[in-house]
Amino acid sequence: MDYVKPTAVAQAMVDAGTAKLALAPADLFVRGILSGAILGVATSLALTGAVTTGQPIVGAIIFPIGLVAIVLLGLELVTGSFALLPLPYIEGRATLREVCANLCWVFLGNLVGSVLYGVLLAIALTDMWAIAPAGVAQRIVQVAEAKTNGFAAFGVAGWITAFVRAMLCNWMVCLAVVLAMTTTSTVGKVVTSWLPIFVFFAQGFEHAVVNMFIIPTGMLMGAKVTLGDWWLWNQIPVTLGNFVGGFVFTGLAIYLTYRPKTAAVGDAVAAPVAAE
Repeated sequence: MDYVKPTAVAQAMVDAGTAKLALAPADLFVRGILSGAILGVATSLALTGAVTTGQPIVGAIIFPIGLVAIVLLGLELVTGSFALLPLPYIEGRATLREVCANLCWVFLGNLVGSVLYGVLLAIALTDMWAIAPAGVAQRIVQVAEAKTNGFAAFGVAGWITAFVRAMLCNWMVCLAVVLAMTTTSTVGKVVTSWLPIFVFFAQGFEHAVVNMFIIPTGMLMGAKVTLGDWWLWNQIPVTLGNFVGGFVFTGLAIYLTYRPKTAAVGDAVAAPVAAE
């Protein structure tokens, strides 16, 4: 069987976080760019499916393609790192400075990749701004305005709403990352990571890297959103909410309930568990 038990998964989470912290900044940046671009591709494809069929659920079924590719290629997505990187710090394997530096490089890479794909897509959808946005392009504009001005209309309540939706989102995203560790087969990783991503996208929760693509791309195609609107009413609260949801609900929760049982009897116990 290719199933990996939760106790071994908890150890794998710590090891994965440690391995990520050992990567050079250049690797983090390049892998972050690829992840941002791939997630942008998945988002635009999902919106295309939803607009074409008139069924938003179709977009939710399609969207997980992006995270599946990221997981299988071992790329860097800051939202997934929110669950894993703090664990080596908790165990004394890394410093807080190392964790923060790693997250910053990946965040920057995700941002560059998302915006880069957004520029290319805006050119493709508008014939380099020669025609007005229509179809998928128009939908991107509408979503960009809803994700910023929609929250701003409610003031503090809107900011908190964005934060909470982001918590719920990254709970599912990080659950997908961890579930992929419960299997050693490619098919198993595809299925286990697909399911939670479908849940978050279908319910319209907020993902920081998806919004790095949606909002600036919408702005490029005429969305009535300023740079300040983007960051104040979405990117900042959503990034913070993603961190809390991913770390507290997934990374820390699974670590606390499974890792201490293996740590208490030494690392020698963890290896046989992983082999079962």
